[in-house]
Amino acid sequence: MNIALVTCDILAQYAAPNVEDEDSLLTNYLRAQGHHVEPRVWTNPAVEWEKYDVVLLKSPWDYFDRIEEFYLWLDQMEQLQVRMLNPAAVVRWNTNKRYLRDMEQAGVRIVPTQWLPRGSHFDTEAAHAALQTDHLVVKPAVSGGAKNTFALLRGESSIRTPDLNELLQHEDFLVQPFLPQIQEQGEWSLVYLGGEYSHCVLKTPKSGDFRVQHYLGGGIQARPAPEHLRRTADAIVQQFAPACLYARVDGVEIDGELVLMELELIEPFLYLATEPTALAQYEKALSALNS
Repeated sequence: MNIALVTCDILAQYAAPNVEDEDSLLTNYLRAQGHHVEPRVWTNPAVEWEKYDVVLLKSPWDYFDRIEEFYLWLDQMEQLQVRMLNPAAVVRWNTNKRYLRDMEQAGVRIVPTQWLPRGSHFDTEAAHAALQTDHLVVKPAVSGGAKNTFALLRGESSIRTPDLNELLQHEDFLVQPFLPQIQEQGEWSLVYLGGEYSHCVLKTPKSGDFRVQHYLGGGIQARPAPEHLRRTADAIVQQFAPACLYARVDGVEIDGELVLMELELIEPFLYLATEPTALAQYEKALSALNS
């Protein structure tokens, strides 16, 4: 196959010295299997996307900073009728965390959430009362990499309210209870390739933090997916990730159940280096979807 591997021009800021460059790992493997792979920055207007057999989303990690431009790019991919993985319609739905409301309405257990539409005002005490917690997490509805994400203790929340209200004039936000399970147990990421379970990692924040991203100092441990959590993740992927090459289900275990934090279908780090069969499964799924 002739493959465009979609990336961005700010990749270096998301690197971590203890984590292998997954773009290079995947590119080298696919080339070794006989595929022609070219990394392409999605914002480069000179790229001729239609010349590729498949446009493969891998690391457009700045899409949430340029969301309107990204939507126009998705429109372009559809107009050109290029084969994009994951599909443009699924990607567009997944860009805004409002998708979690759709999933909750379909019966998926998500972290309790208050939605703050653009132009509204953050009411500190109302949020603490509604979510029955002294510790809140506030983040944009379109975001990634812990951008503009705040962890607020009761008593501190009012100090950050002016900052949050300023941000709310420009975009939607959501408020959730801080989950102590992230610091105490970690966050599970179950990776699916071609709709089939591939592997799992447990992510933990560095001491004193709540963010689990590896480039922010978080730890990564390859772990077998607990069977009861995997059953829930299997059902989520089957229902909400149709025709997807890859999916990552992020969640925490609460009362013996998987509580969904994110369904990552755009540019997730897939921890391919943690599972010996993952690259082969990725290539097999890619070939199957393009057969």
